[in-house]
Amino acid sequence: MESAFSQITERLHERRFAVANNAQGLSGADTVFHYRVERSGILSTYEGGRIRFGHQVGRVTGVDSVELLFHCLTTEGEMLSGWSRGTVGVDEAGRTTLSFVWGWLSGASGGGESNYVEVVGE
Repeated sequence: MESAFSQITERLHERRFAVANNAQGLSGADTVFHYRVERSGILSTYEGGRIRFGHQVGRVTGVDSVELLFHCLTTEGEMLSGWSRGTVGVDEAGRTTLSFVWGWLSGASGGGESNYVEVVGE
């Protein structure tokens, strides 16, 4: 499974992502996610828009798949947490993409699907 770690590391480590679609969630066009990967472990921070700050922690589960737990503090002072399972891909322009199915664990109910695209040139 070391090749799975390598592929995810190449696509996520020290890269930033913006929301492409997140109709049911809080993160939006102004929210930026910054990822780090160490072997099979994933860590990210995110902020912007309605998110004052947040963190994700997770692991690589396959060649193109990850699972994450996340928590955040909103600009309205809400504390929320949830889970997500996703796939890492590449778009026509060569940018890394992320697609997630997710749900709330605390602070809200429901869930949804979201998509993110790598921010290039920052």
